[in-house]
Amino acid sequence: MSLSARLLGSLAPWRAAPAWHIALSGGLDSTVLLHLLAGLAQREALPPLCAIHIHHGLQAAADAWPAHCRELCAALSVPLHIEHVQVAPGASLERAARDARYGAFATALGVDEVLLTAQHRDDQAETLLFRLLRGAGVQGLSAMPAQRVLGAGQLVRPLLNCSRAELQAYATAHRLRWVDDPSNTDERFSRNYLRRQVLPALLSRWPQAGANMARSAAYLSEAGQLLDELAQQDLAGAEVAAELAWLPVPSLALPALRGLGEARQRNALRYWLRPFTTMPDSGHWAGWQALREAAADASPVWRLAEGELRRGDERLWWLSGDWLRTPPRLAQPVCAEQIVQLPGNGHVQIRGALPAGNWQLAYRQGGEQMLLAGRGRRDLKRVLNERRLPTFVRDRLPLLLLDGQVMALANLSGLHGPADGRWQLHWQPPTSDQGLS
Repeated sequence: MSLSARLLGSLAPWRAAPAWHIALSGGLDSTVLLHLLAGLAQREALPPLCAIHIHHGLQAAADAWPAHCRELCAALSVPLHIEHVQVAPGASLERAARDARYGAFATALGVDEVLLTAQHRDDQAETLLFRLLRGAGVQGLSAMPAQRVLGAGQLVRPLLNCSRAELQAYATAHRLRWVDDPSNTDERFSRNYLRRQVLPALLSRWPQAGANMARSAAYLSEAGQLLDELAQQDLAGAEVAAELAWLPVPSLALPALRGLGEARQRNALRYWLRPFTTMPDSGHWAGWQALREAAADASPVWRLAEGELRRGDERLWWLSGDWLRTPPRLAQPVCAEQIVQLPGNGHVQIRGALPAGNWQLAYRQGGEQMLLAGRGRRDLKRVLNERRLPTFVRDRLPLLLLDGQVMALANLSGLHGPADGRWQLHWQPPTSDQGLS
């Protein structure tokens, strides 16, 4: 079957998409993908095509690539959009450039639109080998998915069943011109070393190694999907709503996880934590065991790359963003219906009519007491214990004071205002997401 026919078959599920965007670097692989699609568009009813070139500005040679892409797209009558990005400095230039590139792609995609990239079977084998050497688990060893969500649309890799040799033969037969990235020869980069030294040696001994590794990645992808389905089943009993419905922090009921074996606990937590943080390595999972086994009155913390997992009231709570920073001390005069922004801690509002007096917002400092109907004065610490408020919330829970005396605790039913409901203290806490806090 020809490359063109195989490409059309792999793209069948997305024929009704509003648009197809082609990630065009100007190199061999993306040039072949563009040429194939432009040819198919002449005889098939395809979604509108356009190309996107990302200019990273990381090397002098790249300055000539946008002009090359313009000439190529003009010859094929495919619109081209060129996006300039800034690459954030960091330990891995490759990763930073990739993050900038895919961030620009995500922004460019409209709802249900598709980004087509030109990774092929040899790239898949390279990715599998690279991740194997880094000690990846099943999810990592499934390598590059054929499709995934990107922004408001989908990222699709329609050439994963094609070899680089096939793309090279197609380019030669059609006399295509492409650019060569000088950085691809720099063997200080691990992927380049694998591509130029390790894979050729493997292929000289086992000619089918590339195809076999790509097939293994597909098997591992299926295994990963099955593990995800198992995690969803195991999490069903743990994702019951917390009593504190006003607390916008992801959480799980711990007893449901305790009933699972160790491996299934880790699998469920990996699945649940995946949207929040990169996964810990195998040695770091001792932090989970310590969190799980800590005494009931302890406040254990498991610190991960992008946040931390806390335990409280037999629940696991994921904290990130503002929740990891102590808000500045609060001593804020307040009046009724006023919305007060709390630095690093959301905002509060008093709903209803406050009596005259010296009203003030504050946080707990220790030693406070509160007058409770029929119970007299009670230490605030004991009151919060009775309400089973997680410890990470207590020092940022807004208090309403009158002449220095605690009159209300935000959001806690029966304690957030007088019994007659004349006024209530409402708090909108920060989210547990850095982008939304």
